[in-house]
Amino acid sequence: MKDRFSEEEVVTTITRLTRRQLVRFVEVEFVRPERAEDGVFYRRVDIARLELLCDLSQDLDMDEAALGVVISLIDQLHAVRQDLATISDALESLPPELRLRVAEALSHA
Repeated sequence: MKDRFSEEEVVTTITRLTRRQLVRFVEVEFVRPERAEDGVFYRRVDIARLELLCDLSQDLDMDEAALGVVISLIDQLHAVRQDLATISDALESLPPELRLRVAEALSHA
């Protein structure tokens, strides 16, 4: 399965996305493609993000300001989920008695 997509492939893949919209989404940094010596490339996560942007802007009629707020909140949510996963992994590596103490402290918080 392909990991990098050209601008042309993105516009072809996401049929509701125009080249103009793609350029604008990059300009306002809703999407940050990978820049390489041989061009600009989009990852699968960029395609998913662009599909979401199309859904929000076209189906829910969100303007650029609203899209910025929603995308920022989604990014923050993903960062928190990643932080929680890191904390969970760290807790799992603790000895059982220490994990129990942490769990008790959290239940009283």
